[in-house]
Amino acid sequence: MKLTGIEMRRIRMPLVAPFRTSFGTETERDVLLLRAVTDEAEGWGECVAMSDPLYSSEYVAAAADVLRRYLVPALAAQPPGAATAVAPALRKFKGHRMAKAALETAVLDAELRGSGRSFARELGATRDRVPCGVSVGIMDSIPALLDAVGGYLAQGYVRIKLKIQPGWDVAPVRAVRERFGDGVLLQVDANTAYTVGDAPLLAALDPFGLLLIEQPLDEEDVLGHAELSRRLRTPICLDESIVSARAAADAIRLGACAIVNVKPGRVGGYLEARRIHDVCAANGVPVWCGGMLETGLGRAANVALAALPGFTLPGDTSASDRYFRTDVTPPFILDNGHLPVPTGPGLGVEPLPDVLTEITTNSEWLPL
Repeated sequence: MKLTGIEMRRIRMPLVAPFRTSFGTETERDVLLLRAVTDEAEGWGECVAMSDPLYSSEYVAAAADVLRRYLVPALAAQPPGAATAVAPALRKFKGHRMAKAALETAVLDAELRGSGRSFARELGATRDRVPCGVSVGIMDSIPALLDAVGGYLAQGYVRIKLKIQPGWDVAPVRAVRERFGDGVLLQVDANTAYTVGDAPLLAALDPFGLLLIEQPLDEEDVLGHAELSRRLRTPICLDESIVSARAAADAIRLGACAIVNVKPGRVGGYLEARRIHDVCAANGVPVWCGGMLETGLGRAANVALAALPGFTLPGDTSASDRYFRTDVTPPFILDNGHLPVPTGPGLGVEPLPDVLTEITTNSEWLPL
């Protein structure tokens, strides 16, 4: 397969409602899409970096810059090859995993489309549909939170995740449990907002039967998570700390987590995400697929990944209308709490040309 060029396309998509976490509030998504053109097919990749370096050090403008100046030229300098050769070709450049993931995904999508293979089959999926959870942002009031959670449960979501931060933690969890009962699968996500000194506060969440507490401490504080794991009954799940299969293996060995959130963009791509799945499965650690407010392109790939056998917990693979009134692809629609795994070649979905044109803010062609 010979790669002839990469198109970088910026699109802007308003969210149906503001999404607030411990590190900020998003009202729209500024997304960088990559289109890989080969002599056999075209493929798409989505960069999940945010507009600002708040979730991680990466942000959209920087991703576009490193792709333009370093990553795409490095790939162009290599002999024609399969998508498995992308990561080795980019390894000398430190970090920028989200940009690398987008490039690898676009090349992999093109390769699979050219050979008529699906993303799910390539990754090793064993299911044709996946259960879906939903992430609920920090609200202005408890009544607003309860209304939102009630709406998502009515839509059929099988698991609720509440974003938390100091001052918005025990009270909202208690309110959701009291209103909706112990039968609701419930977990919380702190996005690094706490310290080890907050262990007594986090322990106050133990009585509520949560599935997990996600990333309570700083991403580099793996030992702190190990200490917290010994002090809490609720399982600790790591997100931002897990940037590779090696990081996952180390965290498991140290006892820093009992569960792992796998976000392909955060770890450098879907091939590395599959390796993390394999490491966790070998150690008896369940995994689930996190979300970064992806468009239908990233959602299709995430759903395929979530169909692997080790993904035993519902992920943040929500339906398109959770975030967007109009998705860039045909929408993913919740069916009895599940989404279908695309079966067509590659990602199994493509952008809708008219929608893509309407929401594009910039397009740049990088010939190889």
